[in-house]
Amino acid sequence: MSQSIAPVLEEKEVDNSPTLTFEEYRVYQGDPDVQYELYKGKLIPMATASALHTSICEYLVYKLQRYLAEHNLDLVVKTSVGVRTENATSCIPDVLVCTQSLWEQILAQPGSGILDLGETPLLVVEVVSENRRADYMIKRAQYELANVPEYCIVDPKCGKQKIRILAFIEGEDGYTHTDFFPGEEIISVVFPDLVLSVDEILNPPLVEELVKAERVRLQESQQQAVMERQRADEERQLAQEQRQLAQEQRQLAQEQSQRAEQQSQLAERLAARLRELGVDPDTVV
Repeated sequence: MSQSIAPVLEEKEVDNSPTLTFEEYRVYQGDPDVQYELYKGKLIPMATASALHTSICEYLVYKLQRYLAEHNLDLVVKTSVGVRTENATSCIPDVLVCTQSLWEQILAQPGSGILDLGETPLLVVEVVSENRRADYMIKRAQYELANVPEYCIVDPKCGKQKIRILAFIEGEDGYTHTDFFPGEEIISVVFPDLVLSVDEILNPPLVEELVKAERVRLQESQQQAVMERQRADEERQLAQEQRQLAQEQRQLAQEQSQRAEQQSQLAERLAARLRELGVDPDTVV
């Protein structure tokens, strides 16, 4: 996640800052360069993400968007969108997936882009930064409370690298988690056909390079398609020429047959005339 500057507030701590309702938080105008989460009515400013953190999020968005497009799913992938988990608590996951219709509904609402209670995303992703407890414990409890079907924790910290998938499994009351480590592939519970490399997620390639490679493949595919169309056109043209040649050959054979028949008729008439003149046509050389 884009990590909180201050530790997540505990109820036992003394805090004299103003307490906001969710409605006040939705329209709150603070520092334009800072995002705020809301925890039990208290604003929690979010620190700027590290370069690796940003790259991981961009890579996941890239892979998720292409997965949704390939499977023709009416879902969207978003960042910097809040998820309300309690009356006065709202988290901002690094990446979330929700329905397109729900996102269009959020677009029509005033204030910050936040999924309200009952507007549940299908998947949320948090990339662990400094406040590990926030992602592994506090946010786990919040997303579980909000009935988010799948919560993915990406932990790139050296020596602790892993990806944890938390989901509701039939027969269990709460989240059940599965850890995936470098060298393995993660399998989403919500999107079982989505298989991603742990190594690539933790050390992602630049999305810009992936887009360039995709564009090169598209250009090559287009060129191949043009060449195939040209070859098909040439084959059709050759087939047409062959049909035309065959037609000409049939026509020539027909003409030759007609000439042969005419010559045969002429020979018969000549033979008949010779016989009328008393000449045996077989003796005529």
